[in-house]
Amino acid sequence: MDKYPQVTRDDVLAARARISTAVERTPLIEARIRGQRVWLKAECLQTGGSFKLRGASNRLMQLSEEERRRSVVAFSSGNHAHGVAIAARRLGIPAIIVMPADAPQLKIEGTRAQGAEIIFFDRATESREEIAARIAAEKGSIIVPSYDDVHIVAGQGTVGLEILEQLGTSPAKILVNCGGGGLTSGIALACPDSEVIPVEPVGWDDMKRSLELGEIVPVGPNPPPTLCDAIQTLKVSPITFGILKARGARGLAVSEEETRAAVRWAWHEHGLVVEPGAAVSMAALLAGKAEILADTVAVVSGGNVDPALHSRLVA
Repeated sequence: MDKYPQVTRDDVLAARARISTAVERTPLIEARIRGQRVWLKAECLQTGGSFKLRGASNRLMQLSEEERRRSVVAFSSGNHAHGVAIAARRLGIPAIIVMPADAPQLKIEGTRAQGAEIIFFDRATESREEIAARIAAEKGSIIVPSYDDVHIVAGQGTVGLEILEQLGTSPAKILVNCGGGGLTSGIALACPDSEVIPVEPVGWDDMKRSLELGEIVPVGPNPPPTLCDAIQTLKVSPITFGILKARGARGLAVSEEETRAAVRWAWHEHGLVVEPGAAVSMAALLAGKAEILADTVAVVSGGNVDPALHSRLVA
């Protein structure tokens, strides 16, 4: 992993200073699971509906004036798209977003409302990375990855710094919804004294399996359908994997029904609208897959779910 760019806790601290006026300090909500106290870090209440604005702001704010004139291109199923679109609009940067054609309509509409141009693709037959690279080559745009970038990881890590400040101590465990691993690895850097646990859907648990094997392995062929579009990534990044491997992290996987139950629980117990991909951290606790220790935290990373789907899940 030495050949890949390194990220440090100092980078996370610098990101916090840089984006402090661009993001919300989201609440840490006390909850009870299995009769024990836990904390929910409610990034579902962040501007744009997810933590993604943090990394996007940190990345775009470091572009030169010449780079800003050239536009940015990002690829995402929705939350990163929305975060980049918001950050780009605020900074006056043209944004092009490559999104899967089956992305939730709420995320498509939210991204388009920020003035971004959307290019759709078929996630089953096309590569979003290749499409973004082609656009960048044709237009000279700056590619803004969703997790494979040191500035993105550092920006997402500011969630962890807020948790430490709000608790006044290092929590024993922090469970994090994990797709490419940007948020999980960023929090691991920010919170060196906490056990940071990536949680993924069954069949999409490539970070879990990669950590177990000690090397990056992609999602296998014909993965099962999942409601967790926000963390439906085929392969993790060497940057994010390297950070979590160095920490000795171990992952967890939850089923679709366990995820649905967590979405329902968040709504009925706390009135929180949580998208499925942001509920797997809570699902692991509710299902008893992780022991609850002192000041255990579940990061609730997003709330961008189509209202009709949410109504069905919580009914």
